[in-house]
Amino acid sequence: MRCVTIREHGSFDVLRFEERPLPLPGPGEARLAVKAVGLNHLDTWVRRGIPGVKFPLPIIPGCDAAGVIDAVGPGVTSLASGDAVLLAPGIGCGTCERCAAGADHLCRHYGIFGESRDGACADFLVAPARNFLRKPTALSFPEAASIALTFLTAWHMVVERARLQPHETILIHAAGSGVSVAAIQVARLIGARILVTARGAEKLARARTLGAHETIDYGSKPFGEEVRRITAKRGVDVVIDHVGQETFDASLRCLAKGGRLVTCGGTSGPELKTDVRLVFFKSLSILGSTMGSLGELHTVLSHFERGTFQPVVDTVLPMAEVAAGHRLLEERKVAGKVVLENRPAPA
Repeated sequence: MRCVTIREHGSFDVLRFEERPLPLPGPGEARLAVKAVGLNHLDTWVRRGIPGVKFPLPIIPGCDAAGVIDAVGPGVTSLASGDAVLLAPGIGCGTCERCAAGADHLCRHYGIFGESRDGACADFLVAPARNFLRKPTALSFPEAASIALTFLTAWHMVVERARLQPHETILIHAAGSGVSVAAIQVARLIGARILVTARGAEKLARARTLGAHETIDYGSKPFGEEVRRITAKRGVDVVIDHVGQETFDASLRCLAKGGRLVTCGGTSGPELKTDVRLVFFKSLSILGSTMGSLGELHTVLSHFERGTFQPVVDTVLPMAEVAAGHRLLEERKVAGKVVLENRPAPA
């Protein structure tokens, strides 16, 4: 099969195409014929490398995928060849106390496809059968490949970690990103008042169509001042932040008493600096969040099946242009997801 591989960390030129043997599904596993792969910032981190983090190179990147089941291993009865599915991007051991309790994302051995094991930027992918979920019928393969990681992450941040309530106000940063596009829709479902930040009129207009009530262009004015103005100096109850270094201190200052900041990343940098007195005087909570449970993903997909949520795909490229997709993410030139379509090789 054809696949994208990363053998060493670096710039876009480390994304190479190789041939590998066709993988065979073992007991409890199934094989996916990949139709589309959604890109995430995680893919760019694996490619560039992170100080202090060891990735199992060489690796096939890609954690979001959709396609058709091609073969099943012994003992698999939940899937059959020809089933249209998408990939649950995280994988636990399946047997520990956390997994048994439905908190597989807290499993000691939890990993993500394309990060801790080979991923989906390939013609075929073998994974445990439980990691293949039925594709919502109304979604195309590129749309289905764009939703799992970002919507699962956003759902867990907003619903499970922040415990957002209908009467509350939420501030969501970087409204053009995949996680934030999802978080806006989750907050809209709950019925909260939604404030968003982004750079540029196009991203802010898209956020309004998804459910944002107030938009702030942080390229033209400090978002903290705008939040104070919009909320009449009260502040917001929840901040959803994956920007990190650039926004952390001002985000804390935006919170009302008893407010919660939930973070799932640091695209602008990992170093955080603030005044700890803000935290204890205002009884603030700083909550980390990574991924979510397999059960939560089933819930998310039920909302897509009912039409409550909608995918937002900015760009679809052939998988051969994976480097161009990484560049678009790093340059923050997209409002929504970049998806690679696995098109047949030229004859």
